[in-house]
Amino acid sequence: MRLLTVSLIFAIVLGASIDTTGQEVVNVPPGFLSSLRKDHPRLIFTDTVLTNMKNFRGSDRTLDGYISVVLETADADIVKPPLAHKLIGPRLLSVSRECMRRVYSLGMAYRLTGNEKYARACEENLHTVCAFPDWNPSHFLDVAEMTHAVGIGYDWLYGYLPDESRRTIREGLIRHGLEPGVMAYKGEGGIPNWWKESYHNWNQVCNGGLIVGALAIAETDPEYAEVIIPAAVKSLPLALNTYAPDGAWPEGPGYWHYATRYTAFGLASLESALWTDFGLSELNGLSVTGFFPIYTAGPTGLYLNFADSGERARRGTMPCVFWLAKRYGIPFFSDDEHNVIRRYKPDAQHIMWYVPPTRNAEYAPDPDRLFRGSVEVAVFRSEWYNPDALFVGFKAGYNQVNHGHLDLGNFEMDALGVRWARDLGSDDYNLPDYWGRDKDATRWTYYRLNSHSHSVVTINGENQDVMAESSFTAFHSEPEGAYGIVDLTTAYRPHSTKSYRGIRLTGGRKAVLVQDEFDLVKPCDIAWGMTTDADITLNGSSAVLRQEGKELRARIIEPKGASFTVESAEQKPPQKRNEGVSRLMIRTHGGNGAFRFAVLLSPVWAGGNPVENVRIEPLERWKRD
Repeated sequence: MRLLTVSLIFAIVLGASIDTTGQEVVNVPPGFLSSLRKDHPRLIFTDTVLTNMKNFRGSDRTLDGYISVVLETADADIVKPPLAHKLIGPRLLSVSRECMRRVYSLGMAYRLTGNEKYARACEENLHTVCAFPDWNPSHFLDVAEMTHAVGIGYDWLYGYLPDESRRTIREGLIRHGLEPGVMAYKGEGGIPNWWKESYHNWNQVCNGGLIVGALAIAETDPEYAEVIIPAAVKSLPLALNTYAPDGAWPEGPGYWHYATRYTAFGLASLESALWTDFGLSELNGLSVTGFFPIYTAGPTGLYLNFADSGERARRGTMPCVFWLAKRYGIPFFSDDEHNVIRRYKPDAQHIMWYVPPTRNAEYAPDPDRLFRGSVEVAVFRSEWYNPDALFVGFKAGYNQVNHGHLDLGNFEMDALGVRWARDLGSDDYNLPDYWGRDKDATRWTYYRLNSHSHSVVTINGENQDVMAESSFTAFHSEPEGAYGIVDLTTAYRPHSTKSYRGIRLTGGRKAVLVQDEFDLVKPCDIAWGMTTDADITLNGSSAVLRQEGKELRARIIEPKGASFTVESAEQKPPQKRNEGVSRLMIRTHGGNGAFRFAVLLSPVWAGGNPVENVRIEPLERWKRD
């Protein structure tokens, strides 16, 4: 009763309501454009923000260094060839993203210096894309991203652009971006609009891009904002509530960035142009989502690579983390982003949302963290800020989430600066029926998407159940070790009535125990697998994995008498080849009733002996330790 009361109060304060499913719906009041900021720029990097930045620029060497890099990038962008309307597969995304990058680079350089060479080059890019025949409305992400790019360019260059140039850009923005957007919201013209009811990245990208474009020209053409802003604000909670309760993103950390940066573009533009985001930034989970990409990046820099993340996807720069740090007052987010920038380089959006480094110890990270939601993730590590540290990421959730694979219970492991257990990532999105979700969809025959490529158990050579759901039943963290347990029962029906996987950091956080327990319905073939790039030497129930001059020892503790084998993960075209990738396997036979795998993975640490012995207890006992 108390939670419902709090939610109702929250809804009233924000002008929101609760629909029949319990979902929060945020409403925009009539006449909302009366509060529109009249001058330009009004989108995110306003003159007030610029002035404040100039006031402390000279005393902030980090900011000065970032600005120098951004100006160098803009100088290179001036001489780049014109953009061309070129579809790759069904998409124009590579063109829209390059336009966005150039607009931010050149537009920011002009804002910072007043040098018209940057403004001229930016204006030329805007005219080029506005002269395109269309922005590919059949793949609406293309429209949304280009609308965002042109909206920012129009707004930031407004004072420089002649009237005729403004008119040309504004007409292109309306014709190719805002009119298709309005038709999509109204369900007219055959424009794809399923995204406005979706719970994943398409929602934030399409709504966020259209918000930016509509607000850019709202004083001259308010009819577009009057449709787009209320519709987008109503749609966005469907996706934003997906961050609840702990900030996890079910499409994985790679798509986290795509979804979250467009969330930031949209909400920050509402705030700067209308002085409010209508309470969207207060939705549950968004304030803590900055922890997710930080915790799910291992010491190697590689992500816990679930969903359709790219192969060997790693933590790169994410300027929207600065927005999260500023909006929610969590300097740990921005300090981590500064650390990443040192390995790569800053871009214009880092200037737009700049937060000075603080090295604030208040948000010193815990070694372990559980993220709950439609996909649940537990991450464990031996220590932070040591590239050789031990790290394990462990996944549960729902097999039907967008971009999901059949990989409940999958784990990845770093140690000694090497990723030992890894996920292969996505395959080619253009493969036939790649997006099929039915039980018999061709999607589940693709090796990278089905269970056989992942570090999970398979029974009788079958995939996990396509509709399976799982969750953590236990999560425990203490200085000497940590563990998580996932209930995988629905993934292995009808073969097993109870199925669990536990992963434990043991031996003073020096080794990893992977333990699986089943209650088998009848005798079956059962296999344990781990995907790895390592060279493997076998010796019955033990194996030595070597990679980059480092060594990991694997040992089968249960079942007694089982032996490791090695299989190739290579596939034939048109699937990705996976050349050189191996599978460390245990293939055995299970009788009806209780069955258990227990495998110990022990890195060979410099100056110390690998962990050799651990006590095996039923997973139920782990909870009582």
